[in-house]
Amino acid sequence: MKNQHKINRRTFLKFAGGAAVIAGGGFLAQRFDVFGRAAKRLDRIANPRKIEAEFIRQIVTRDPSVSRTIMWQSEAAAVEWREVDAQEVQRAAATNEDFTDDGRAAVLHAAGIEGLTPGRRYEYRLVSGEEASEWRPLTTPAERGGFKALIFPDSQSSDYSVWRDVAQGAWKRNPDAGFFVNMGDLVDNGEDHTQWDAWLSAVAPMIEQIPFAPVMGNHETYDRNWQVRLPKAYLQEFAVPDNGSEAFSRYYYSFDYGSCHFAVLNTQMDETADFKQGLLEEQLAWLPEDMEKSRKRWKIALLHKDVLQYRIHQRPERTEGFSDIGEAFMPVFDTLGIDLVLTAHLHTYRNRGHIEAFRRSPKGPVYILTGVAGDVRYPNLWVDHALDEVVAPQPETDNYLVLEAKEEALVIECFLPDGTRIDRVEVVK
Repeated sequence: MKNQHKINRRTFLKFAGGAAVIAGGGFLAQRFDVFGRAAKRLDRIANPRKIEAEFIRQIVTRDPSVSRTIMWQSEAAAVEWREVDAQEVQRAAATNEDFTDDGRAAVLHAAGIEGLTPGRRYEYRLVSGEEASEWRPLTTPAERGGFKALIFPDSQSSDYSVWRDVAQGAWKRNPDAGFFVNMGDLVDNGEDHTQWDAWLSAVAPMIEQIPFAPVMGNHETYDRNWQVRLPKAYLQEFAVPDNGSEAFSRYYYSFDYGSCHFAVLNTQMDETADFKQGLLEEQLAWLPEDMEKSRKRWKIALLHKDVLQYRIHQRPERTEGFSDIGEAFMPVFDTLGIDLVLTAHLHTYRNRGHIEAFRRSPKGPVYILTGVAGDVRYPNLWVDHALDEVVAPQPETDNYLVLEAKEEALVIECFLPDGTRIDRVEVVK
């Protein structure tokens, strides 16, 4: 097709030149204008102008095997997609939402890709008029197959180069990862737009090529004066699956991937209490209904704040036990048969093994506190808990986790930034 466009363009220009010689004067100008516009049109078809879109990202949907949400910041009006090496192209219009925060105005775009086939390789691009971005990969998982995912703990930072290095290193070592999770406290300050820009830049192009599943943390609720507010920027940046809530849309959600069902819960009850009531009660009513609908083999819960309470060095008044979050959710996890619970917030990696009825047990979910992936660390702060089975080497550096789902087991491995493995957990049933 490109060669044909070039031939046609030369033909038009040659004809226009001939008309100029024969007719001269006004006819020359008129004919040259007609054929010149036609030549430019053909050139644009053959070589569409590139869209310089910002912060393109894939967001996980309720079922990523058949759908995907694409978000970005630019003037593109739609998303096109096709199977790799296929000719047929489909298109979805984008929503355009003006968003002003931290003194900066932006237009956020989102488009839903629907009707995909599980286990296929696709590609997508942004389009606006005759302009188009480059094609980017989009792969759908098999409905019940195995997969690999990257799990990143808190990435809040003063300098997001550390977060960038951890994320990019993990992706380089695991190019077959199907999606990635960030366990909350993505940024240090939820209103600071420069930190959101730094976070998004650090995970490009990974977030353009595989879907992202965010977990809300308490730092997403801070304003520039370090006062608590509603997580305005977080809610705008990530169009996660609908949870059916009017008051807490996008605060919590669930999704399927391969053989697993994930419930992404929200632990920011204290931060939202002055603005909205009922976040915990909503989730405690929603979670059993959500799990009941799933027919996936494995059930996984993701929370930001941890379920255990740790003693702190030089703080003898603080006792060891369970946090308010643990007391609220752990009995429900026992009842629902949750297989794995991942938490964050404390910036330390701890494997607790199976816990049921608030005690160590061969039954019950496996609980893992995922660690830290940014440059904010708490060295020598926590006193080991009686339920800790594996603790990261001290003083701690950054880390990431790889979750691999198989038919017979869930395998969770924890790695230092250089790829050194420090723990391996296998959940079987």
